[in-house]
Amino acid sequence: MSLDHAQVLPARWNTFLSEVDGLLRTSVELHCLGGFVLAALYGLPRPTGDVDYIAAIPSNIVADLDRIAGQGSALTKKHGLYFQHVTVADVPEGYTDRLAELFPDQFTRLRLLALEVHDLVLAKLVRNSPVDLEDAKFLAKTGKLDETVLRQRYEQELRPYLANESRHDLTLNLWLDACFHS
Repeated sequence: MSLDHAQVLPARWNTFLSEVDGLLRTSVELHCLGGFVLAALYGLPRPTGDVDYIAAIPSNIVADLDRIAGQGSALTKKHGLYFQHVTVADVPEGYTDRLAELFPDQFTRLRLLALEVHDLVLAKLVRNSPVDLEDAKFLAKTGKLDETVLRQRYEQELRPYLANESRHDLTLNLWLDACFHS
C-alpha cells in the first residue's frame, strides 16, 4: 500500500533513525504501530519517544536492534528515543496486506512499515486504554477512520481469534459510540 501524502520526518527522529540505519549490519523490515505511526502518518499531536513494532524481518534482528536502539542503549541515551518490540498484540489477520511504507527510500537498511489506520485502531481496541480511545476519537474526528470498515475488519479478521469475544464486542461498541455518535 502506498501513502497519499508526503511524510515529514521531524529532525530529531531523522537523526536517530539515520544513526540506527547506519549501525544495522543487514536490512530489516519492521511492522510498526503505536504513537509514532499515528504522529508520522495521521498527524496525531501527542508526542512519543518510541517506535513500537510487532514484527521484524528477519526475526533474528530483534536482539541486535534492541542492543543498537532499545531502551538503555547508547543511542537512546543520546536521543531520548528508542525501538520497542511489542511481543503481545492482537492485530487483524490480513494486516500485512495493508502495510504502508514510512519514509520510503530515506534509509539504506531500515524499512519501516506502518499498520493501516483501521488495523492500528483494532490493535489498540483490545488493550482498551483511555489514551488509545482518545487516539481513535482523534482519527475519527479528522476523517481518517471509517466506522463500517472498522466494524467489518473487527468481525472478520480479529474477533474470530480473540478470547472473551463478548468483552471485546462491548469495547468495540463503546469505542464506535465515542468516535462516531457522540
